Amino acid sequence: MGSYLELTNQLILFGAGLLLISIIASAVSDRLGAPMLLAFLAIGMILGEDGLFGISFDDIQAAHLIGSLALAIILFDGGLRTQFSTFRVALKPAITLATIGVVMTAGITALAVSWLFELSWEQALLVGAIVSSTDAAAVFGLLHSRGLELKQRVGATLEIESGSNDPMAILLTILLVEILVQQPDSLALAALAELIQQMGLGTILGIAGGILLAATINRINLSPGLYPLLALGGGLAIFGSAAVLGGSGFLAAYLAGLMMGNRRLQAAQNIRRFHDGFAWLAQITMFVVLGLLVTPSELLPIAGSAILVAATLILIARPLAVIVCLAPFRFPWREQAFISWVGLRGAVPIILALFPLLAGIEDAELFFNVAFFVVLVSLIVQGWTIAPAARLLGLEVPPDSGANLRQEIDVPQQTDYEIVVYRISSKSPAQHKPVNTITLPESAQVAALFRDGKALRDPQRQILKSGDYIYLVTLPKDISALDRIFVAPDGPSYLEEQRFFGEFTLDGQTRLIDLATAYGVSVPQGAQPEETLSDYLLWIFNGKAVVGDRVRIDNLQFTVREIEDGEIRSVGMRLSKDG
Repeated sequence: MGSYLELTNQLILFGAGLLLISIIASAVSDRLGAPMLLAFLAIGMILGEDGLFGISFDDIQAAHLIGSLALAIILFDGGLRTQFSTFRVALKPAITLATIGVVMTAGITALAVSWLFELSWEQALLVGAIVSSTDAAAVFGLLHSRGLELKQRVGATLEIESGSNDPMAILLTILLVEILVQQPDSLALAALAELIQQMGLGTILGIAGGILLAATINRINLSPGLYPLLALGGGLAIFGSAAVLGGSGFLAAYLAGLMMGNRRLQAAQNIRRFHDGFAWLAQITMFVVLGLLVTPSELLPIAGSAILVAATLILIARPLAVIVCLAPFRFPWREQAFISWVGLRGAVPIILALFPLLAGIEDAELFFNVAFFVVLVSLIVQGWTIAPAARLLGLEVPPDSGANLRQEIDVPQQTDYEIVVYRISSKSPAQHKPVNTITLPESAQVAALFRDGKALRDPQRQILKSGDYIYLVTLPKDISALDRIFVAPDGPSYLEEQRFFGEFTLDGQTRLIDLATAYGVSVPQGAQPEETLSDYLLWIFNGKAVVGDRVRIDNLQFTVREIEDGEIRSVGMRLSKDG
């Protein structure tokens, strides 16, 4: 009994220490610019059989269970944070990449695998299918942890693709495993039936389950701390139900989160905060376990060939798939280049590589090691260079808000108001100004003013000083105006609003003929003189313009500045660099 209790305490201490080390390592890796997920994998490998601790872990079923559960939580959280507004510009291209793009990537990669490892076409296609999908955990984590604010069309395409491409990769993997094990006769028919079942059931159960779960949360009275657990339990129940019925549990989890995240939700702020932390815990656990599962010494003999497979995937297969899939949607070449580069591989390929091991297929360990090596190369090469690539290609836009804190007001009737907090710096435009002389947007009201940790009475009569924190209640549409009042120019100089958008702001309803008359430019070829600047820019960008899109007319450059309900409200203007 005593030894059992001692072992229990040691395991608790070990687990807690591992969690703390992983979190600290993520902070260090972020400072170095390294992908945090790579740090978690590295910790698992250090703890593993060839590492410092020599822990032997080869339980494939346990690893598959942990990986699948963690990925479901991550996808559910990703759906909670994805807004329907992003679908306006990214749904069709993302779904095309998630289906046709996955098939193309698998096929092209399989050619390299077959040649380099002398495998049959079925085996090579299986490896190609395993590494064919981008990984939601990697994409969500790296895009948000880098502090990047990407053009909406680019960020939304990557996030929706990574959240919805797992069914196709799973379908291809399962089919090829069945081919190698059973040799079915009607392969095409089996593939079509499996695709319809995976996508159809996953979509139906995800959407219906998300709506039902949101309605349940809004109608039931619970202790505030139980709402996040209800959401988590419901999300996992939807994932499990879809998987048991033969659909894609991963797609269902993502769509359930999406449906919930775009509805008025009781305790929404508590739910989002809880799931943000829990998703990080899931990522840490998943990548550490997958790192434990691999034996680094077994990677060395295949390193050269595996690097060539990764190079084929990153430099040939993914770019060709992106070019073909995005051709109908008229994406600018810079955006296509970035989407090609951010084809990050992560936990999904490693989890899919467990399928051949579970089925007992010959050379399954080779498939697993190749997939793991490809993931390592992807995280190191692509993950480390996301931010520089975005800046090099000019796809970064000024952040939505410079507020230190934004929080929805969680009250009955579910208003859209938020509390926003600004710290007054020495360079803030509002420093030294009396609060009652500042002209605030219509919806904004000062709620409190803190100085040296104390709330000041009657904040309207105070003069703002450096170090003050001012709390305001406002609608989201007025936050950009508040930024201009309280936030000092910060960050890279190229993202300063005036430099990025231009010195002048024009109304989107400005007619092209009036623009030509006022600034001496010509009406663009193919445009009508009476049409508005908004209509012209929407036509140029196929009706899917986003903030940061740019067009040059003669010697003037116009940058989309503000969009509301699909209409361009304002446009920045400046003299073109080479004008």
